[in-house]
Amino acid sequence: MSLLVVGLSHRSAPVSVLERASLSVDAQVKLLQDTVAAEPATEGAVLATCNRIELYADVDKFHAGVAELSTLLAQHSGVGLEELTPYLYVHYEDRAVHHLFSVACGLDSMVVGEGQILGQIKDALARAQELHTAGRLLNDLFQQALRVGKRAHSETGIDRAGQSLVTFGLEQLAVGAPVETWARDKKALVIGAGSMSSLAAATLARAGVAEIVIANRTPERAERLAHLLEEQYGQGLTEGDDTDVLARAVPMPSVPFELTRADVVVSCTGATGLVLTADVVAAGVGSRVGQQPVVDLDEAADPDEAAEAPLPPTSVGTDEGCPLDLSAVRPGFSVMGEAAVAGMDAATLEQHAAWAAGTTVDRRQNDRTGRSGPEADADLIGALAATASAVGRIPERRRPEPVAEPPRPEPVLFLLDLAMPRDIDAAAHRLAGVRLVDIESLAEASADAPMAADVDQVRRIVSDEVAAFGAAQRAAHITPTVVALRTMAADVVAGEIARLEGRLPGLDDKHRAEITQTVRRVVDKLLHAPTVRVKQLAAEPGGAGYADALRTLFDLDPETVASVSRAEESTEKNARNRGPA
Repeated sequence: MSLLVVGLSHRSAPVSVLERASLSVDAQVKLLQDTVAAEPATEGAVLATCNRIELYADVDKFHAGVAELSTLLAQHSGVGLEELTPYLYVHYEDRAVHHLFSVACGLDSMVVGEGQILGQIKDALARAQELHTAGRLLNDLFQQALRVGKRAHSETGIDRAGQSLVTFGLEQLAVGAPVETWARDKKALVIGAGSMSSLAAATLARAGVAEIVIANRTPERAERLAHLLEEQYGQGLTEGDDTDVLARAVPMPSVPFELTRADVVVSCTGATGLVLTADVVAAGVGSRVGQQPVVDLDEAADPDEAAEAPLPPTSVGTDEGCPLDLSAVRPGFSVMGEAAVAGMDAATLEQHAAWAAGTTVDRRQNDRTGRSGPEADADLIGALAATASAVGRIPERRRPEPVAEPPRPEPVLFLLDLAMPRDIDAAAHRLAGVRLVDIESLAEASADAPMAADVDQVRRIVSDEVAAFGAAQRAAHITPTVVALRTMAADVVAGEIARLEGRLPGLDDKHRAEITQTVRRVVDKLLHAPTVRVKQLAAEPGGAGYADALRTLFDLDPETVASVSRAEESTEKNARNRGPA
């Protein structure tokens, strides 16, 4: 086994890089085709989700494989190799198996314990099988990863450690309130009809929204999802369940209008560009009857606009008698503050200090000598210090008084963007009346999420399963050699029996069968212990060399061993094509 994985995820790269490196379905297909066409790789599979892009391959050379897979990822993602390389991670052989099993169990997810990754792994395997880029190794690996993930969820409480990305996102929108309370009777718009969008729609329905509108580029998929929602949630799930959701499908051009009605929007499409721009979101919120007008708070904080707004009162009681030229003082700043005295000459500074302290200083009394220049300034500064000492404090120097910002209104539109690359313009979060949660903010929020105690149990399951998978693969690697050895032994027996018949032509059938059976038992007993033991040894780490030892000791024809391997792979492939009985 020479399994290699090269990839990047939310743990190794910022969301901005993941967004740029995301792969469309067509790009994934081309990447797989180019991977198996490359010299170091014989098999390939791509696992691409909203927060990871990983390329798995069976390679015959480690360093050449890393270089080739990294280059292919860069080429098909459109991110330069030099820029992408610092964010890539590499796992090889058992470490690569451990990584995929951890991913399948939800241990490497943005939300620990989420189960949607199992469906994404299944899709990745199906795509590789459809393109015939998955051979024995990757088929075994991905199918076992699915079994390990299911085992982790059934045998432990890993589900309590986290929840789906959808649920986690809705919790962030609800800002601490129970999702069911927050979502009750709201109108929801779901953009997209894939697996994540379907999960979002079902989650919203269970949470108690009054209406769900599905918009999708393929109208039939939107209508099918809306029909399923009405079937399952239209009349309540169980007795006593008051869920009663109205679901309907609309074409994508209707989204701007639906924004004027929606309270919650969840978007997860495969689009390469923005689905909702900030202007579209602003229009959807601004057209609400009785709602506050949409104001971009960043624009409202512009200094020129702020200067025209009414200024808050300063903390100075009065500016009567102030020695400053108040027309030169920037509006909104205290005449006792730092900005007012900046650049002031020593004489004026002395007058200002005295005025601030509530006393008076006659400039002429301190300048009777008629001196000017540095010496006079030094005396004036000394007088300032004496004044400060007399009144018991240093003249106040303060920062500018803060300019009041317009209060941000309560959100009237909640946006959840689960797409990679993003569907919703990030600038929408600056719009008043809008709350936006996207993959980037979810990554930040999940960094502090608590880990459940069951995570340790899942980690033990992963370690055990990795050891078992490695042993099985190593044992499987030697099996063709053992089969070839037994085939050679059977041929030797057949040859010797034929030679015996030539020497003893009068041998009857009964004696011939008894002799044949005896010779076969002798050969089987001689081969049994070494072949069983060699499988056990081969299953241990570093046991791959035992197959070579057997071939050398018994002078086995390499082509015979290879033909056994091809026959086994052909049988397995036919079984997969037939599907379950």
